[in-house]
Amino acid sequence: MGITTAWSISAHDDAFIGELAPRLLPLIDAERGEPLARERWERWKRSPAGGTSPELLDLVCGGTHVQRMYDGLSSDDPFSMLDDVWGQDGIEDRLFISVQSKDWAVGSFLHAVGPARAALLPGWCGNLLLTSGEVRATLPRVERALTFGPEERAAARRRDWLDYGPGEESVLDGPLRMWRLAARTGMGLCGVSCVIC
Repeated sequence: MGITTAWSISAHDDAFIGELAPRLLPLIDAERGEPLARERWERWKRSPAGGTSPELLDLVCGGTHVQRMYDGLSSDDPFSMLDDVWGQDGIEDRLFISVQSKDWAVGSFLHAVGPARAALLPGWCGNLLLTSGEVRATLPRVERALTFGPEERAAARRRDWLDYGPGEESVLDGPLRMWRLAARTGMGLCGVSCVIC
């Protein structure tokens, strides 16, 4: 049986980021704090050129905490990624999303950029929540991580194993576009990688 996953990064005003913070930040911290996750990260960093080792796949699909943002936090909290984040009016221009069948967009992204660049990015394995001030503060690091010379870009494209349809934004382009957009418009960012079915 296959799965479908989504990795999204969306821009929101600070008021909405504040609403998300008590929901999402503890889940990201729990993912990052899992001893097995840290061990997988360290093994992936040590693998040749950040290879496609089992550690990378285990790293991106092993967490269960952030998945609750899609599945539902509790019966007392009606919040839903699908409706409350991706379903917002006018979100289309403020959203990068990569939906993959039987694959993980964030895994291909990490493989394409490698451990050294990935370590410059805030959050954990594509999951993040930043205020507008944090977006501005992290933009220089993100630009260092995701800006490539011609040869570096060609190598990163070869390492990005996803197949893209016409007009589909790549995992190498979407995240940096979103950081720049959020910094320019004074917005925060929400990034979530999860199984959607």
